[in-house]
Amino acid sequence: MSVSILRTADTWWVQTADGATKIDTRAASTGELLADRAAIDAAAAGGEVVPMDGLRLISPVTTPCRVVAQMTNYASHVKDSGMEPNSTPLTFFRKASGSISGPFDDIVKPAHVKFLDYEVEIGLVIGRELPVGAVVTAATWTDYVAGLVVTNDVSARDIQLPKTQFYEAKSYPTFTPVGPALVLLDAGELGRFGELRLRLRVNGELRQDMRVAGDMIYSPLQALQGLARFQQLQPGDLVLTGTPVGTALSAPAKPVQIVSSLLPPAVKWKAFFKSQLGNAKYLHDGDVVEATVGTDDGAIDLGTQRTVVRYK
Repeated sequence: MSVSILRTADTWWVQTADGATKIDTRAASTGELLADRAAIDAAAAGGEVVPMDGLRLISPVTTPCRVVAQMTNYASHVKDSGMEPNSTPLTFFRKASGSISGPFDDIVKPAHVKFLDYEVEIGLVIGRELPVGAVVTAATWTDYVAGLVVTNDVSARDIQLPKTQFYEAKSYPTFTPVGPALVLLDAGELGRFGELRLRLRVNGELRQDMRVAGDMIYSPLQALQGLARFQQLQPGDLVLTGTPVGTALSAPAKPVQIVSSLLPPAVKWKAFFKSQLGNAKYLHDGDVVEATVGTDDGAIDLGTQRTVVRYK
């Protein structure tokens, strides 16, 4: 049975039907909390309940930690980016954990960034050490995942594309909102991963809406198998699993792509971003971004994060 973990500046909580119960733990990090399962279970079994509206929630994933992300991992997003899903490799990039922010904190755009984009994603929170060389199977991948979180892989497209610089473009402070809850799931519940639906709205307008099954290219099992070849993971680390179609960025029409490929890179990108000036889907000052993940039947609900975009 799932357990939803919440975090405030001073302590940890288990979410209940009518509020939250404090976890009696000295854990300072997500990894330490996951090791104190007895305290989590005790809080889930009962205790003094406080109302949710009295809690100021922050990210349930603490920093520092590793933040690893899968690139172009949904067929719909790959096609929208002008690529072919069948030839898309399993690819990762890193984000600075300093980019992690709370589920209701502002997303702050640096002054030099012009094209700010969103990507709702499911985050895997690691619950057990994954050493390099570990053998991960269909029967054991759930042993390494403690639970799931809602994340938003905020991206500065005018930094990412011309420089092919994912690390900088996605690592500015507040560029990884996480939460509201870390939902701990057992193996059976994680087995329903394909039933999860990702949704993102901007100012109430639905921009992204997709179920994992039938669209995700590389599953969590395959992601962990790939990471185990080279990347050690520890409890509390975060793995982002990609985003579906619906981001502001979209590939130009094929004829435009062909012509652009003949231009020098500097000229090509200058022309591309000039064309993007008319794209109203990029995030603007004051925009409200709501991201949520859950199964359609409500049995698994990771909650909804609500962030406001602020320009420096």
